[in-house]
Amino acid sequence: MKNIVKMYCTAFCPYCVRAEQLLNAKGVKSIEKIFVDRTPNGFEDMIELTNRRTVPQIYIGEQHIGGYDDLAALDRRGGLDPLLATG
Repeated sequence: MKNIVKMYCTAFCPYCVRAEQLLNAKGVKSIEKIFVDRTPNGFEDMIELTNRRTVPQIYIGEQHIGGYDDLAALDRRGGLDPLLATG
């Protein structure tokens, strides 16, 4: 079983779109999206969980990856594919 990908995002976030595009290119078919701008207390919940105030905030399984830049850096280091493949 592959790890579940969860992303805290907003409806109009170019970095959220880029993160989703990268994940889709890596074969991720489903991303659990939590829209912090549409969910009651969503933004506050994200900050409490991640200690960050920007979107996207991405989790793969139980591991907090961070934002789009963190995700892209993980991919450049060769660490994204193995993380997506395990579960």
